[in-house]
Amino acid sequence: MQTPNMYALPDIIIVRLTGHHNLSEIVGRSVIEWTAGLEKEKNAEAMKACFDKGYIRNLEIDYVDAKGNITPIEINATCIKIEGETHTITICRDISERKRAEEALRESEELYRTIFENTGTSMILIEEDTTISMANEEFVRNTEYSADEINGRMKWTEIVHQDDLGRMVEQHRLRREIPGGALPSYEFRYITKTGQVMDTFLTIKLVPGTKKSIASLINITERKKAEDKLQQTLESLRKAIGTTIQVLVSAVESRDTYTSGHQSRSADLACAIATEMGLAPEKIEGIRMAGIIHDIGKLSIPAEILSKPTKLTEIEFALIKEHSRSGYEMLKDVESPWPLAEIVYQHHERMNGSGYPRNLKGDEIVIESQILAVADVVEAMASHRPYRPTLGIEAALEEITKNKGILYNNAVADTCLRLFREKGYQLK
Repeated sequence: MQTPNMYALPDIIIVRLTGHHNLSEIVGRSVIEWTAGLEKEKNAEAMKACFDKGYIRNLEIDYVDAKGNITPIEINATCIKIEGETHTITICRDISERKRAEEALRESEELYRTIFENTGTSMILIEEDTTISMANEEFVRNTEYSADEINGRMKWTEIVHQDDLGRMVEQHRLRREIPGGALPSYEFRYITKTGQVMDTFLTIKLVPGTKKSIASLINITERKKAEDKLQQTLESLRKAIGTTIQVLVSAVESRDTYTSGHQSRSADLACAIATEMGLAPEKIEGIRMAGIIHDIGKLSIPAEILSKPTKLTEIEFALIKEHSRSGYEMLKDVESPWPLAEIVYQHHERMNGSGYPRNLKGDEIVIESQILAVADVVEAMASHRPYRPTLGIEAALEEITKNKGILYNNAVADTCLRLFREKGYQLK
């Protein structure tokens, strides 16, 4: 049996590939002659092994043409016998474009991997069944599991905190079944290998054209601890302010029991109005705090004027009107989450600028003071005073009705009237 001639290159296509001018220049020459550099010996071994089998399949070699240019080619060959002699039918294919595409893909994957590993945050690639197919080093470090324990073996749901698991599973479902139906970012907790609970901010989205999801996880555990500590500090501050306010209320009560009762009832009504209007809880709490001390400035007014059983003189009334300014001076340096001093300062201002002490108008008056102004008038008119008997709640509501949009904020006035006339609110 003859050995096939695996070195001769009779195909005219090789003329173009090798850069020669005609077939005579290449017929009878070994294909190995055109193999690049150190690859010659390896390629010769590979081709001999393949010919021993009677065929070559997808053998890739670097071809050097007559001008020294290197071209990657793919060889497929089959041995045949003709009149007792073994020959080969060989197909050589220029794979330059494919090689360039493969190199570009390799570079792209390398770039992606570099970004994936160096974002400074935990990154994971999640399959449709929630298996983590790839995790970066930051995720490995934070979860305390090894890469071997995670990649391709661990389901995302295995480490999610039990209290957050239902929400995570639902978001995972929405992401696949209802495009745009899932939250792209949210907070959750996971459990590390050693049992630590980690607070995390998650950003996740589907990889286009696949059923995979890519997720970025930012560790916010320390931030959450700081927020909790801040909340505790604020709570301590609230308690301290509450104590301070109570001391001030007690001081007022010791001088004027009428004013004291008026303040607490006005505060209750103001909070009810604010709640009905849908104000934020923080604003409502500020209104309550300011309401129960809004007449604190009357501490600077002689007790005999406050409890005078007859009509006040112009001078006495001028002194009474100073209580808003005096209250502001007493409260302006009190550390508080709410603008207590300013609310107290403005509670006698009116929408048309006819109030006191600064003749503010419209939006120049904070909404808290606009609410407190209505509550203050209603309570004052509906209650007994040393210098006059009660005028009654109906007279008070008529005053609000008549002057809404003029002296009093329209929305605040309407809300107050609705509370009394439709919802049965009563002064306590």
